[in-house]
Amino acid sequence: MKKGCLTMSANYEPAYLKILSGGKLQEKIKQAKKHLTECNLCPHNCGVNRKEKLGVCRATDKVIVSSFGPHFGEEAPLVGTKGSGTIFFAYCNMRCVFCQNCELSFGGEGQPVGNDELADIMLELQDYYHCHNINLVTPTHFVPNILEALYLAAERGLRLPLVYNCGGYEKLETLALLDGVIDIYMPDFKYHLAERGQRYSGVKNYPEMVKKALKEMDRQVGGLKTDELGIAYRGLIIRHLVMPGGLEDTREVLKFIKEELSPDCLVNLMEQYYPAHRAYQYEEISERLSRQEYEEALKYAGELGLRLAG
Repeated sequence: MKKGCLTMSANYEPAYLKILSGGKLQEKIKQAKKHLTECNLCPHNCGVNRKEKLGVCRATDKVIVSSFGPHFGEEAPLVGTKGSGTIFFAYCNMRCVFCQNCELSFGGEGQPVGNDELADIMLELQDYYHCHNINLVTPTHFVPNILEALYLAAERGLRLPLVYNCGGYEKLETLALLDGVIDIYMPDFKYHLAERGQRYSGVKNYPEMVKKALKEMDRQVGGLKTDELGIAYRGLIIRHLVMPGGLEDTREVLKFIKEELSPDCLVNLMEQYYPAHRAYQYEEISERLSRQEYEEALKYAGELGLRLAG
């Protein structure tokens, strides 16, 4: 067991089960559903009726699931021996020019499912695949649907920790709806410079938004906690993709994590950048990340004493 890890009690239960009775989860669903007719779930604040018009993310009021199943490519504390129960949603509230899943995030690849069907998927990941968690990938624009599906699934026996796997461009009001629901937050922290967020992801004030979001996530769940087998059940995991020519930006991202967040949050410093989608149109990021750049980033993270994913 890694230093800083806590052992999960045999009596531990996911956060959402604690608000299943008493009407609190239903009230969250009610509040979230208001965004389907006037959507302000993310910092874009489109304000559109999603039953009639598309906002920046291009999602309607219906969930689009691109794929689901046990995933063994996630962080080790999520994967364990049975895999992380990932549900990949179509569309995204960011427009990253280097997106490696552009068919999903831009193209909306997937199938529409009702909230009851989404509940069935969650239960299948638990009861058939025996995954360690339910991993919601790019979920922000479907929060109202997810909350209702979660309620239906929990009523029918769902007992797995819930992972919120997002791009970091989140709104505090939406995170407040998720307080007491999400067990593990796993946001990206892509950039520390606002101009990089605008240039490469088409979003304004990314650093300002992600810093506020990370602090709120940390307040809700704290550092990453795992059981005696090293399987995560609560806490914060932060991903940062090191990009070509972005070493100084990476250093600032890591410094913020060190100085502002719980010391035992897990940081995944990722090296798998390659010029996917439209990245070839931007000369400075049109080639793969060099090994030297990644090693320098990794060395700096070690010097800070961050808890790094293996």
